[in-house]
Amino acid sequence: MAASAEGVRIDGLRKTWPDGTVTLDGLSLEVPSGEVVAILGRSGSGKSTLLRCACRLVEPTGGRVFVGGTELTGLRGRALARARARVGFVFQQFNLVRSYTALDNVLCARVAHVPWLRGTLGLWGEADRALARRCLDEVGLGEKALSPARELSGGQQQRVAIARAFAQEPGALFADEPTASLDPHLAETVMDLLRSYGRAHQVPVLVNVHTVEHARRFADRVLGLQQGRLVHDGPASALADRALETIYGPKEVR
Repeated sequence: MAASAEGVRIDGLRKTWPDGTVTLDGLSLEVPSGEVVAILGRSGSGKSTLLRCACRLVEPTGGRVFVGGTELTGLRGRALARARARVGFVFQQFNLVRSYTALDNVLCARVAHVPWLRGTLGLWGEADRALARRCLDEVGLGEKALSPARELSGGQQQRVAIARAFAQEPGALFADEPTASLDPHLAETVMDLLRSYGRAHQVPVLVNVHTVEHARRFADRVLGLQQGRLVHDGPASALADRALETIYGPKEVR
């Protein structure tokens, strides 16, 4: 099957650890541009491993991954770095440089877009600075551009991390439980930012969500994982108790 011209395609993705534990068991899926997909599953179901293997933060054991028609699996060196730079990744723990300003943290996303020496030395052009400021404005933090990350609240730090992902001008956007450490109001803000970006820029968004309610409210589609296998794939609007039992097991507290 030919690679999709747009979106994300994953074919038979596998991850087996050295001790023999299988975290992903031949998982396949497609996410077209502009679709927001929430991923549900119990702890250990393979949700984080799926996103990390899909962008090669963790090396898969087998399978193929395409982002925007480019196959990430099999690439090495600079070719892999360029391809991986097309995937914006939002981590649960922010992964900011605490001594950098919010603006400098966002500018880190531009490393793959400028000559190597300029990126290494932080010699950013005016266009990169303007883009970074626009991304901070997009997440509502334009006035915090020059504030060190260590002085920002948890919710503000997560929004800086999202602005950094936006500044990559990604062909796909992945987020690994980005709301797990946030209060309910901030969690909704973060989910809305991810959804709005995906739809406005027509990129696929895959989010490991912390609650079923977020999957229902903010996603177009829900995937359910169990022991590294895809056990549910359907519209978020049709996510009912029977589907949740398939994903979590009967009488699981959610």
